[in-house]
Amino acid sequence: MNFSEVIGQQEAQQRLIQMVSEDRLPHAIMLCGPKGSGKLALAVGFAKTLLSRTSNDELMLRKLEHPDLHFTYPTIKLTSMSSDHKPVSDDFAQEWHELIMAGPYFTMNEWLEQMGGENQQAIITAGESDDLIRKLSLKSSQGGYKVSLIWLPERMNIECANKILKLLEEPPSQTIFIMVCEEPDHLLDTIRSRVQRIDIKKIADEDIRKALVEHRGLTEDMAQRMARMANGSWLKALEMLSTDSENELFLDMFQALMRLAYQRKVKDLKAWSERMAAMGRERQKRFLEYFLRLIRENFMYNFQQEELCYMTEREENFARNFARFINEANILPITDLVNLAIRDIGQNANAKIVFFDFALQMIVLLIQK
Repeated sequence: MNFSEVIGQQEAQQRLIQMVSEDRLPHAIMLCGPKGSGKLALAVGFAKTLLSRTSNDELMLRKLEHPDLHFTYPTIKLTSMSSDHKPVSDDFAQEWHELIMAGPYFTMNEWLEQMGGENQQAIITAGESDDLIRKLSLKSSQGGYKVSLIWLPERMNIECANKILKLLEEPPSQTIFIMVCEEPDHLLDTIRSRVQRIDIKKIADEDIRKALVEHRGLTEDMAQRMARMANGSWLKALEMLSTDSENELFLDMFQALMRLAYQRKVKDLKAWSERMAAMGRERQKRFLEYFLRLIRENFMYNFQQEELCYMTEREENFARNFARFINEANILPITDLVNLAIRDIGQNANAKIVFFDFALQMIVLLIQK
């Protein structure tokens, strides 16, 4: 089954298959949707479907090594590259193959890490468009379609975008373009007008729950909670699976801050802020984002809207006694305070000062009613 790695999205799968069966296949399709919805998984599954019509080599398709399947993705410039070299996808073919074979659900940060350039901005260069034009000018090796799968076309620079536009206006014979896009508004209007857009919805909670039970071995209760918290994103579900220990730490730090602020233990709050300052800036930002989520959940819990709450069992146990302190009088000031801290940390402000001020202001905000 070519869509075997797709979580849910039966409606989108059926629509793609129907295009082929009814011979209504456009030369260019763009799958758009939020992160974690499975756009790349759908695109890969669809590419396999198209290529399998004229290829009997299932192993070649399964390994994504079909000669008529061409991947395009954002790349970086390594220090080992010459100054005049324009990076292309083939420069990172091995890294891409390793990552996508591990599963077609991953983030740009994971791809940057795979390439070895976490602090760089990945783009699709004009060199890539030249390379793609050359590849697609060749005849299909299997006598069927040639498939060009472009991941995140919104990251094309303007020179590349204009060359891809010409390809879309005059597509090579038997060529199908499949674009996987998260920010279509960042694409040229002329490119958007030449592709058939298919909007991919968030994954249904039930599909995520089922996948967590069947593929990750979670209990029904844990899978149900995590599916709700994932909010339609399989990436978010995977992130929660891999960061359980970090979230446990964040919950401990959240509970400690709230208890110390309520008790007005300034000396202990200073020690808390120093502990936070000892964490790296990326972890500090992740904690503040976690803090924002938990504040929102406790606010909803306080108003007996438990069906709208997405918390782990341990988070919910704390909320039973704490939620009453988060109300309409302080929810917005607390949110503003957290966002200010996120901005300051991102601008390399002194973390000890940022978190100690943050802790002191929580003393005042928690007593507002």
